[in-house]
Amino acid sequence: MSAIYTLEFEKPLKEIDDKIQLLKSTSINTGINVDSQIEKLKDDLIVKTNEIYNNLNRWETVQLARHPKRPHAKNYIDMMTDYWFELHGDRLYADDPSIICGIAILDKVKFFIIAQEKGRGTKDKVFRNFGMPKPEGYRKAARLMKLAEKFELPIITIIDTPGAYPGIGAEERGQGEAIANNLLIMSQLKVPTFSVVIGEGASGGALAIGLSDKIICLKNTWYSVISPEGCASILFRDSKMASEAADAMKVTSKDLFDLGIVDVIVNEPNGAAHIDPQSSSDELKKSILSEYAKLKDYSIDQLIKSRLEKYDNIGDWRN
Repeated sequence: MSAIYTLEFEKPLKEIDDKIQLLKSTSINTGINVDSQIEKLKDDLIVKTNEIYNNLNRWETVQLARHPKRPHAKNYIDMMTDYWFELHGDRLYADDPSIICGIAILDKVKFFIIAQEKGRGTKDKVFRNFGMPKPEGYRKAARLMKLAEKFELPIITIIDTPGAYPGIGAEERGQGEAIANNLLIMSQLKVPTFSVVIGEGASGGALAIGLSDKIICLKNTWYSVISPEGCASILFRDSKMASEAADAMKVTSKDLFDLGIVDVIVNEPNGAAHIDPQSSSDELKKSILSEYAKLKDYSIDQLIKSRLEKYDNIGDWRN
């Protein structure tokens, strides 16, 4: 268990968990019954877990969103869907593995899913380009959005990226145009759309699949125009001031909910998604289906009007 605790503020949890593992090992080797001590430590672990994860500052939340054990898009797709069929290619240049797209069924409801995948392990991370999409990834997403519209199926986008890939090849193939075109397409889609932030949502790389009817964030996530490190480097000329930048930018899901950008915050049971992935997935699935139930009977005109009003009102400080 202790391998799941890797961040600095998680050290008290690791210490308690190490004691539990030591007692279990001692009991096996000596035959001494230590069940009561183990149960007490387990209770202490629950209390300390709630204390730590319910009192994170913004920078700690950013770190938790990047946790190496945190579930990725593929994990949530596997846990949430009853059926999944992946589709590939943008029909223009190539298939971008950092964006996975396909048809899925969640509790008998058909969806198209478009997700950013970071990869797990060195080989897979390189294959997925560490979750940084290239233009062909966004064009693949656009193709799938139009296909979903053709078959009148709702769309779920799963956001988890440090940003769009800034390489020379990506720029040569029209990275900015691909992102802008996706925003235009998503603003006019004639089907319900739901964007789910499961980790980090950085810059236009996230926004390119994030202009939707409902934005749903897991509790320990962040979503902003730039990373705290990037902001600190520009404003303070020092990336080590990322914590101060995160506070100034108000990047967390709670901040965005308070600002009217995010519609729903989904709780991560037992502290954090990497501790109990299945429960977090169940909560997320429940939230998506609940939000879909609210929109499924909207007419096309109602849907688009509501979507445009949502984004018109973001940043309006008159009230």
